[in-house]
Amino acid sequence: MTRQTAINIDDMAVLARRRLPRIAFDFIDGGVDGEGGLSRNRDAFARYTLLPRYLVDVEHRHQRVTLFGHEYKAPFGISPMGIAGFFRPGADLILAGAAARAGVPYLMSSASCDSIEEAMAAAPDTTWFQVYGTRNPDITRDMIRRATALKVRVLVVTIDTPVIGKRERNMRNGFTRPMKMTADVILQGLSRPGWTLDYLRNGGIPMMRNWRPYAGEGADADRVADLYGSETPAPGQTWEVLEMIRREWTGPLVVKGVLHPEDALRAKAIGADGLIVSNHGARQLDAAPASLDMLPQIREAVGPGMTLLIDSGIRRGSDIAKALCLGASAALFGRPAMFGVAAGGAAGAERVLEIYRQELGLVMGMMGWTDCSCAGPGSLRDARGGAVLSDFTDRKADQ
Repeated sequence: MTRQTAINIDDMAVLARRRLPRIAFDFIDGGVDGEGGLSRNRDAFARYTLLPRYLVDVEHRHQRVTLFGHEYKAPFGISPMGIAGFFRPGADLILAGAAARAGVPYLMSSASCDSIEEAMAAAPDTTWFQVYGTRNPDITRDMIRRATALKVRVLVVTIDTPVIGKRERNMRNGFTRPMKMTADVILQGLSRPGWTLDYLRNGGIPMMRNWRPYAGEGADADRVADLYGSETPAPGQTWEVLEMIRREWTGPLVVKGVLHPEDALRAKAIGADGLIVSNHGARQLDAAPASLDMLPQIREAVGPGMTLLIDSGIRRGSDIAKALCLGASAALFGRPAMFGVAAGGAAGAERVLEIYRQELGLVMGMMGWTDCSCAGPGSLRDARGGAVLSDFTDRKADQ
């Protein structure tokens, strides 16, 4: 099997595992604690089935959606992911370029290795920027200033990391700061010579370029990583941080990591234009509910006019369809995109996006949908209680 012959996301994960040492693959693949949240995310999608309608003319179908006034070619995109350059040099820009060619959003993490300036130069129409509240709020303010100067379309602020979860795979593998080159890590590297050569040619630990301006002149990658680790997470932050970001940022603002309907309402009241219903890919609170389970409640709370996105656990085009039926405007995924770029660079990233596009297109044809607005609760069955009766007819109205 190669990246060209990979037919689903599980295949791409296998290819990534073959190329990456365990310490790197587990960082992407792992969750926290006992990793029950990973299973819960997938089980939530499995509980729903899609109810098709036939004898509908589906000769001409399209997946286009409008988010925050801009049209995208499909109702999905790439979630923000930190230190992608550890898995393949230049991964952030590779993903930005793949998303631009596919016409879908790429949410660049402020913890990326490439910079937002580089991403906007490569893919200005489809790149969004994600930030955290930092212990020193001037850093967050300056990142917002940079995003404003670059004319970034959408700013995303992540709120679900007041502390970092217990990522047991990372702990076992020694993926900590400072990273130690133990005998086991060295053996892993020797077993994956292609990745190891890329790592060494790139100078070892990759630079977090979005953070380099704040670490002082001449700071190396270790010093920048230490600064990032000292500034995030910021456990003392409150809703005042979101209020500050709303004042500083004049464009569309999306809040990522919302699970509680009351938090959704408060974010909306502060002025958020959209929300990402997310449990951080089950990488924070292992006992948190699946994102999909909370999506209908959050849609009901905020009403039909607010843009809702969802991530965590999306592995099939049918998962995207189910999320649209339950009130999402679009869906995001992180691990699959990282598997793709780690396994095959630009070709791997593009293949992942193509797999989702093809699968969703087939689902739409079988469902009798000519476009994404056809999705609704009438197309779903819930194994726990039969038909899904709520109606979110106007849920995709754009603010």
